[in-house]
Amino acid sequence: MTSTPELTAEEKAQLDELYAAFDAAHMTPLWTQIGGLMPTSPRPDAVPALWQWSTLLPLAERAGELVPVGRGGERRAIALRNPGLPGTPYATPTLWAAIQYLGPREEAPAHRHTQTAFRFVVEGEGVWTNVEGDAVAMRRGDLLLTPGMHFHEHHNTTGEPMAWIDGLDIPLVRYLDAGFFEFGPDVLSTKETPAVSRNERLWAHPGLTPVGAPTPKASPLMAYRWEHTDAALRAQLELEDEGHPGVVEPGHAVVRFTNPATAGDCLSTMRCEMHRLRPGASTAAVRTAGSAVWQVFDGSGEVRVGAETYPVGKGDLFAVPSWVPLSFRTESGLDAFRFSDDPVFEALGLSRTAREEASA
Repeated sequence: MTSTPELTAEEKAQLDELYAAFDAAHMTPLWTQIGGLMPTSPRPDAVPALWQWSTLLPLAERAGELVPVGRGGERRAIALRNPGLPGTPYATPTLWAAIQYLGPREEAPAHRHTQTAFRFVVEGEGVWTNVEGDAVAMRRGDLLLTPGMHFHEHHNTTGEPMAWIDGLDIPLVRYLDAGFFEFGPDVLSTKETPAVSRNERLWAHPGLTPVGAPTPKASPLMAYRWEHTDAALRAQLELEDEGHPGVVEPGHAVVRFTNPATAGDCLSTMRCEMHRLRPGASTAAVRTAGSAVWQVFDGSGEVRVGAETYPVGKGDLFAVPSWVPLSFRTESGLDAFRFSDDPVFEALGLSRTAREEASA
C-alpha cells in the first residue's frame, strides 16, 4: 500500500484554499466522499423496527375520540416512524405505513394524489372504500388498492369502529418531487354497499380478461379477497405434502398480488405478498436490496431482522431495511403480509437477493 506523502505547510495552505473555494462554489470532491457514496454494500439509515398491534390499536382508538375526520386532517391515519429516519414519518426510505381508524358511521371525504396506496385489513368489516365511485367492501384479510390519481373516500356503515393498515409510496414520490394532490367533493360519490364491486365483477375471474374493457393504466382490480388468498396458500402446502413443487422453501408458501391486465405487480411502485409458514417451519435468512414492511395477519412466531429478534403475533408490524437479513421461525404457524419497493428496484436494475440456509 502506497503511503501518502507528508504535505508541506505551503501545500496544506493551498489545499485548504482549494477546499474553501469548493465550499463557496457549492461543490464537493468525490475523493472525500467515496466511502459514503459508493459503499461495498448498502448502509441503510433505516433500522429494524417493531410496532406492536397491542400498542397501535389503543392509540388509534384514543385518536378516534379526540381527532375528527374531515377537511384539514383529512384522514385519521397515524404513520409508523422508523427510529433511524429522524424528522420523517417514514417506515423506510421509500415506504409509508400507517394505521387508519374510522369511527362508527364516520365518513372520510374524497381526495386523490399521485402517491399509490393500498389498505390491508387485519380485522373487522363494515367499511366501504369508494374508488372512482365504485364501492368496494373492506373485510378481514382483504387487500384493497388505490392507484395514483384515483379519487377515493371511505364510509363506515356500522355502529362499530374499524382500523386497518395503509401503505403508500409517499417517501419515494417526495424524493422525486413528483407529488400532486386534489380535494374531491365533500359529499360521498355513493353510499352503496354492494357485496361485490363493479371492478371485481369485471376483472376478478382468474385467467379471463374482459375484451371489451378499456386498457387500464393501473391495476383495474381494487380488491383481492381473503378467501382466494387463503385457498392459494393452503393449496401450495397441500401440494408440498403430496411431493409437488409450489412452495418457495420447505413449509413456506407465498402468493404475490398481481395486475390481472398485465400479470405484473398489482401496484407500480410497491409489491404486495402474503406468506404462510406451516407449524414448525423456519426460513432461510434472506438479504434483499430494497426495503419492506411486514404485518402478521394470524398466528405467532419469532422474526430475526439483522441483529434484532422479535416475538410477533397478530397485527404486529416490522420494518426490514435494505440488505438486512430476515428470517422467521414459528411453532404454531404464521401468516404475514409483506409490502416492499421491489418493483422500483427491478425497474432500475438495482434488485439483488442473497439467501442463507435455514437454521435447524
